[in-house]
Amino acid sequence: MIPIWYYLMCFVVAFGIAYAIVPVIRRVALKTGFVDRPNQRKIHKEPIPLLGGIAIYVSFVLTAGVLGRAGSTFWGIAVGGFLIFGIGIIDDFYKTRGRDFKAWPKFLMQIVAAVVLMLFQIRMTGVNLPFHHEYYTFPLWVSWLATVIWVVAITNMMNFLDGVDGLASGLAAISALTLVFIAALKGQGVIAILAVALMGSSVGFLKHNFHPARIFMGDAGATFLGYVLAAIAVDGAFKSATLVSLVVPVLALGVPILDTVWVVFRRFRENRPIYVADKGHTFHLLMKSGLTQVQTVAFMYLLGICFSLASILVLLASH
Repeated sequence: MIPIWYYLMCFVVAFGIAYAIVPVIRRVALKTGFVDRPNQRKIHKEPIPLLGGIAIYVSFVLTAGVLGRAGSTFWGIAVGGFLIFGIGIIDDFYKTRGRDFKAWPKFLMQIVAAVVLMLFQIRMTGVNLPFHHEYYTFPLWVSWLATVIWVVAITNMMNFLDGVDGLASGLAAISALTLVFIAALKGQGVIAILAVALMGSSVGFLKHNFHPARIFMGDAGATFLGYVLAAIAVDGAFKSATLVSLVVPVLALGVPILDTVWVVFRRFRENRPIYVADKGHTFHLLMKSGLTQVQTVAFMYLLGICFSLASILVLLASH
């Protein structure tokens, strides 16, 4: 049983590292021209430094590696996360030069990163059947396919939400806190520490990213957040889950999932490619309705909290 003070310490360390190194990264980004330049699709009007994802990655890996009693779960996330982060940095570099990086290399690397998790035994293995009181083990191909689909989907869904100051990092923190509670209820101390480290990293970065943002996390940071959340859910909430509680991690990540479902549905209906960005996300529609950036983000946070509470209630009811 891990004491509460240890979780608090992990949070403070992760928060402190992220908060402290963002100003340094910001200066480097400005000096090297690694900035996100405004265009017709983006909300900001001035160039904004685009290397904030480094703070999130470094903070999480240091905190989880040193304080998280690093085992196979940590190493799987750290190695796969580095691949996600690396391809994201390349994508961000292309943005700084006013060019678009092709979608297929990113998609391919995300699949490779999901496979890395499975090499470290982080995968959906089966489900507890409610009436037969027995564990149904998925065939290996189902296990691998389900894990890859989940990880790649959540990785991209979180990236889709990174369009308003403070939205992605704040929602990642809310989802991570939910996964902390779920892991604690299931007696998964190490998983809870990983989620706490991610929450601290997100909140430490959020202090610099809330409106008006002084730095962006870029694709590297947003996809890394999604990847880690997906991996923690696989090794935590999905582990030994009942058929009913399979909905728990889905609700914990409800906002990015809901937003993506809406966007994909609308783009299919309008016969447009789903991977081409536009101004049709939930937060865009809220701002078009008259809400400010801060009001939009606050509403999305509230929605995230509602989904999170629902996931915890479902878990408690299924036990």
